[in-house]
Amino acid sequence: MDRRLIWLAVGSFAMSTVGFVFSSLLPAIARDAHISIPHAGYLIMAFSLAYAIGAPVLSALAGSLDRRRVLAVTMLVFVAGNLGAASSSSFATLLAAQIVMGMAAGLFAATAQATAVALAGADHRARAIAVVVGGTTFAVALGAPLGSLIAELWGWRGAFAAVAALGFSCAAVLWIRLPRDVRGVSLSLGERLKAVSRPGILPSLLVTLLYLTGGFTILSYLAPLAIEGAGLPGLAMPGMLLAFGVGAVIGNLASGYVADRIGPTRMVILSLLMSSAICVALAVLLKILPHDVSGPVLIGLMVPWGIVGWAFPPAQASRIVGYAPELAHLTLSLNASALYLGIALGTMVGGRILEFATPSDLGLAAAAFPLVALAIVWAGTTSPRPVVP
Repeated sequence: MDRRLIWLAVGSFAMSTVGFVFSSLLPAIARDAHISIPHAGYLIMAFSLAYAIGAPVLSALAGSLDRRRVLAVTMLVFVAGNLGAASSSSFATLLAAQIVMGMAAGLFAATAQATAVALAGADHRARAIAVVVGGTTFAVALGAPLGSLIAELWGWRGAFAAVAALGFSCAAVLWIRLPRDVRGVSLSLGERLKAVSRPGILPSLLVTLLYLTGGFTILSYLAPLAIEGAGLPGLAMPGMLLAFGVGAVIGNLASGYVADRIGPTRMVILSLLMSSAICVALAVLLKILPHDVSGPVLIGLMVPWGIVGWAFPPAQASRIVGYAPELAHLTLSLNASALYLGIALGTMVGGRILEFATPSDLGLAAAAFPLVALAIVWAGTTSPRPVVP
C-alpha cells in the first residue's frame, strides 16, 4: 500500500472529527453564547449543508487543478475555519467558521478519494478509497471521544484548536509527500448531477438521506439526551462517544462481510429495521426507567447502536454502485452529499422536537425516518435491480 494514502486518511480523520464531535459541544457553546441548545444546533446544520453543497460545486470548479495544491490549500482553509471557531466572539462568527469548514471538508473528501485512486492505480481502487474513508470511521471511533474529552478539560475552544493543529501538520505532510501535477478530470456540475437520472439512483439517495435524518435527529443532541434525559454527567460524553465509535468500527467491518453473504439490499433492509427498533427502545426506556438505571442503559446501547448505524453505509454504497458501476465516482459523491443533507435535516428535526418536547421524544421521531426509507427500498424491488445482488 502507498503510505501517502495514510495522510489522506489522516486528513479525512481531522475533517470528520469536527462533524461528529459537535453533539458533545452544543451544551457548552449554547451556555457561552447565551442561546438554546436547539439554536446551537444550527452550527451542525451549517457544517452539513456546506459539505453537501460544497462537495459537488467546488469539485466541479477545481476538477482540473493540481490535486496536491487543492488538498493542501483546502486543508489550510479548514485549519483557518477551526482557528476562527476557537477564537470566535459571537455566534455569527462561529456559524461562518462552520460554513468554511464544511465546504473545505466536502472538497477535501472528494479530491482525496480521487487522488487515492490515482496513487494506487485502477487495480487497487476499492482498497485505496477504503483507506481514505477509514479516516472517517476512526473519526467516529477515536476523534469524537478525544475531542469531547479535550472539550471537557480545556473547553470547546480547545477542541477546535486541537483539530486545527492536526490539520496544519497534515497539510504540511501532504504538500511534501504528494506528487506534483496529478490532475483530475474536469466535469461540469451538470455532468456530475446527470447520474441522478439513472434508474434506481434517486430513490437510493433518498434512502440515504432519510436514514441519516433519523440517526442525527438523536445523535446531534446526544448531550441533552444523556444529561437531561438520562441524568448522566457531562464527563460521561467521551465514554459514550467511544462506545458508539467502537460499535461503528465493528459495524463498518462486519457490513461488507454480511452484505457479501446475504446481499447489500438485505443488509440495508436489516439496518433500517434495527435502527428504527433501537430508536424506539431509546425513547421507551428513557421514559419508563429512573435516572440511576436509564443512564447505564443508554451507555450500554451505544455499542449496538454504533454497529447498526455503521452497518448501513457500506451496504448502501454497494447498492448505489450496482445501479451504474461506470459512474461510481459520481454516484458515491452524490451519496455523500445526501448523507450530509440527512445530517442537516436530522439536526433541524431534533432541534424542533427539543423546543416542544423532552429529549426522550427524539427517539420516537427518529424511528419514523428509517421506516419511510424501508418503504422506498421495498417499492424499488419491482424496479430495475442493481447489478450487485
